[in-house]
Amino acid sequence: MATRDLTAEEFNDTINDNEIVLVDFWATWCGPCRQFAPTFAASSEKHPDVVFAKVDTEAEQSLAAAAEIRSIPTLMAFKKGKLVFNQAGALPPAGLEDLVSRIKEFDVDAVASAQGDGQAPSQA
Repeated sequence: MATRDLTAEEFNDTINDNEIVLVDFWATWCGPCRQFAPTFAASSEKHPDVVFAKVDTEAEQSLAAAAEIRSIPTLMAFKKGKLVFNQAGALPPAGLEDLVSRIKEFDVDAVASAQGDGQAPSQA
């Protein structure tokens, strides 16, 4: 699956209506953003079950502000509507693949349940 551009109007529905969503906050003038784009696109082809979305911080300034983007590129990952990863800086291809694998394996329901009852989640 190719990457898709994401606007403020689509953001919440995209996050909540898909199992896993990776969001790349970027800008056209940002060199590291342009360098990371092919890595992000290649990963999207390997993982058709994951939504790979891009937010142009220049075109979507209110969304970038709401997401508290301070540096670009910034990569956020959501699983079942919950933010599970948020980091500024471009990842190398192996790092991005590792992140996608860890997110797929991450049991967000167990963590939410453990937090709800005041218990820390057990480690596998």
